Amino acid sequence: MVVLGLGRFGKSLALELMAQGAEVLGVDSSDAVVQRVAHRLTHAVVADTTDEESLRQLSVHQFDRAVVGMGSDLEASLLTASVLINLDVPNIWAKATSNSHAKILTQIGVHHVVRPEHDMGKRVAHLVRGRMIDYIEFDDGFAMVKTSAPTFALGQPLGQSSIRTDFGVTVVAIKRPGEGFTYATAETVLTEGDTIIVSGRVRDTERFAELS
Repeated sequence: MVVLGLGRFGKSLALELMAQGAEVLGVDSSDAVVQRVAHRLTHAVVADTTDEESLRQLSVHQFDRAVVGMGSDLEASLLTASVLINLDVPNIWAKATSNSHAKILTQIGVHHVVRPEHDMGKRVAHLVRGRMIDYIEFDDGFAMVKTSAPTFALGQPLGQSSIRTDFGVTVVAIKRPGEGFTYATAETVLTEGDTIIVSGRVRDTERFAELS
């Protein structure tokens, strides 16, 4: 994996990838930035990420995944992404700071565009306004929510409850106090203190979580 741009986002991502056992090449135009992370990454190099020849010399074209970590410098972000596309890197991820930035990255051929601040803001808003323990929303309006088991559903098998018919959500996993998560089945009986993960459309999961 190669991470181009080792600012706050790029550095955090690179270090997390390392923690997960991946080998990471980090590239940044700032010597000071590279020096701060050099001992924590597999390789860290000072180079101009917008220069195709520089990246080719680093064998970036041989990586199957690359991340464009800079976001505030729009020109550098787009030029770096363009270079990766020219190098035929098969999986390119890029950080965007606005809708227009994300749109341009997509239009030039970036495979995956992320907006960390925007996405986190949406996630926290859902957690603040409801009784969700955790929340993940997907691009197609689908969400997964971690919440407490609702009182009305306790003491009966999920297959006999009205959760799916009344709320349009599916209980996919359950966690008993002191235990780990396990898959939920039609025979699973919810009890007080259980934590559950439900999936469904965003509005349906929100409505269900408010009852928990």
